[in-house]
Amino acid sequence: MSERVLVNQLKSLPAGPVEVSGWVETVRDQKKVQFVVLRDETGAVQLVNPATRPSEEIEQDAAALALTETIGALATGTFLTVRGELKHDERVKLGGVEIKVAELEIAAAANPETPIAADSSPDKRMDWRFIDLRQRRNNLIFRVQTTLEHAMRTYWIERDYIEVHSPKLMASPSESNAELFEVPYFEDKTAYLAQSPQFFKQMAQVAGFGKIFEIAPAFRADPSFTSRHATEFTSIDAEISWIDSHEDVARMQEELLHTAFQAVADKHGDEIRELFGVEVEVPAVPFPRIPLAEAREIVAARGYDIPRTDGDLDPEGERQIAAHVREAFGHPFVFITDYHPEIRAFYHMRDEQTGLTKSYDLLFNGVEITTGAQREHRVDVLIEQAKEKGLDPEHLDFYLDFFRFGAPPHGGFGMGLARILMLMLGESSIREVTFLFRGPTRLAP
Repeated sequence: MSERVLVNQLKSLPAGPVEVSGWVETVRDQKKVQFVVLRDETGAVQLVNPATRPSEEIEQDAAALALTETIGALATGTFLTVRGELKHDERVKLGGVEIKVAELEIAAAANPETPIAADSSPDKRMDWRFIDLRQRRNNLIFRVQTTLEHAMRTYWIERDYIEVHSPKLMASPSESNAELFEVPYFEDKTAYLAQSPQFFKQMAQVAGFGKIFEIAPAFRADPSFTSRHATEFTSIDAEISWIDSHEDVARMQEELLHTAFQAVADKHGDEIRELFGVEVEVPAVPFPRIPLAEAREIVAARGYDIPRTDGDLDPEGERQIAAHVREAFGHPFVFITDYHPEIRAFYHMRDEQTGLTKSYDLLFNGVEITTGAQREHRVDVLIEQAKEKGLDPEHLDFYLDFFRFGAPPHGGFGMGLARILMLMLGESSIREVTFLFRGPTRLAP
């Protein structure tokens, strides 16, 4: 395969013959000249062709006539390769370069009627997501995602973490019997799609891995239609051994996010500002921390009465506490800590003095993106806490076995990738920042 010239390389090349490939974004077919904006994954370039029109009076070049006719018939979205003469001209608004077309080779022509437009509804755009993603703005989302994930992996790998890939088919529920997708398995068995890698992250600690991470799919059979829920999403998880409390986990996570946001700001900050109209705010470390009971008092003092009866914050309560943190600390993140056991998983460790869990939720711009905790590693305590939650220890035997042969104190977190991107870029829904969204009513494309 020959080395392709990308659009973003053109400005650094000398004037002369050049070949580029991409898809047609716009065509302006004027009487004396034709302009085509050709886009590839790195940018857009203007193609220009002096139009040759049929005439009975003048003998004309057949190839020039054919080229003019081909360009005039190009439909938006047609993928092609162009060969021609690269010219540098600062008057050209699109990058200061243009290509005078000598030859076009169409790889695949597009239908003339594009099924979506700039003002199409989100659902319509999701129906034709592969076309919707051709926009420069959408392309940038996934470049940002790549940089964000790479920075996180680099942070972990430089600190000797092990990357794991836990199974997504499970013989029993990973956390609870709710929100599970059942899958028919061999010999009339039933498997379940993993809600999280929680149990397997903990198994890695018992296996002596020490520090691990995973970026992988997770599944929730949750019939929610909110802007922040999906039935399949990418979960960012980490787990570490020999911790003193959930504070060790929180410190690791805030350093991780600071590093990742800095990488995005350095590489994409200008383009994000141009296309999304937002600044990438690199969060200062440490992040603010507020116990849940205090957070509820702050929200009440702001005039909002949380309707939930379980003692947790609701979405508006999260927005209110985030507004307080922004006003008081000028910070986009806040750890809400010290949750009551009734609203936490059975495997969260409890503080012997307060009885509250050693856990936290992390809010980013008023939306929860993480739950983190120190895990209970003593098997007898785990069994009792499971019973308190109405769980049958016999159904958790495979998990409880992890702790019957020794286990270190450990903890970790799970974090939603799409929520981070949504909030970082100021988007209104995770649908906009997910490559192909899956929800209660969407399984295609």
